[in-house]
Amino acid sequence: MKELIELFLLFAKCGVCTFGGGYAMLPILTRELAEKRKWVTEEELADYYAVGQCTPGIIAVNVATFVGMKRKGILGAASATLGIIFPSLVIITIIAALIEGFADNEYVAHALAGIRTAVCGLVTITVLNLFKKSLKSLFAVCIAIITLCATLIFDVSSVIVIIATAIGGITYSVLKEKQQSKKEVK
Repeated sequence: MKELIELFLLFAKCGVCTFGGGYAMLPILTRELAEKRKWVTEEELADYYAVGQCTPGIIAVNVATFVGMKRKGILGAASATLGIIFPSLVIITIIAALIEGFADNEYVAHALAGIRTAVCGLVTITVLNLFKKSLKSLFAVCIAIITLCATLIFDVSSVIVIIATAIGGITYSVLKEKQQSKKEVK
């Protein structure tokens, strides 16, 4: 029970800092989960982000669910998931009740502009960290470039890109394994 409460509180703490979505949260999750608590490795966290991006729902919620599941099974997944959404639920409920007073407030507008700017910095850090951890081979660099071109130039759907890169990754690893096994036989 103690660890379930700890999962809830940790993800609630991270949920409070989630301006900008899941990407902005990655540095916080990396520090809390991989560096401080050693509950997951940075590579596992990057994998959770990748899978969380491919599955329906919000990335931060998906990552919380994966980490909770790893730590304490179904109850851990539920506890972490509730923790990550609880702060947003409370904050949105309060803002919705007071939105009329906030809509035209000059200070609120300036505060949100500052938050958006900070989120850009956090997302940039996340992209750079994912870049360093993911692009470890020429194949990975090629996939990244093809993905960038497919989405920016040809406006290919993200779903198609994700499915195609998953198939490409599987194919590459199978071919690489076959090549290694042939070398070992010789």
